[in-house]
Amino acid sequence: MILEKKKTFNNFAASKGLRSTRQRDIILDYFLATRQHVSVEELYLKIKSAHPGIGSATVYRTLKLFVEAGLAREVLLHDGQTRYEHVMAGEHHDHLVCTGCNAIIEFENETIEHLQDEIAARHGFLIRNHKLEIYGLCANCRG
Repeated sequence: MILEKKKTFNNFAASKGLRSTRQRDIILDYFLATRQHVSVEELYLKIKSAHPGIGSATVYRTLKLFVEAGLAREVLLHDGQTRYEHVMAGEHHDHLVCTGCNAIIEFENETIEHLQDEIAARHGFLIRNHKLEIYGLCANCRG
């Protein structure tokens, strides 16, 4: 899976006329190793101790390339902070977003998916893509 994603990105970069760089490879490795929704700053902080030559602007530009290549998705939260998550082919999930601590909980629900399709059909609407984010307080912040 990781090798496939690296190949996808390298093919994308080549199609854009971008040369392969060690910095992009490092950023991709760190991004693919993270299992959470990560901001540019959070990813930069993970990288900088081991690779001080990689700046936050490089991380930002590279994450934008990952989005363009279809490897990442931007998730803009209520606090204005953009986070990035992996895109898995054929996978869809929605988010519960805590307005207290900004935790993001992913969930899947067949009933919600069917209801969205039903509503769209009722209005003669063709869904190309969608996202559902529900904002509130997680169990820890409510506690």
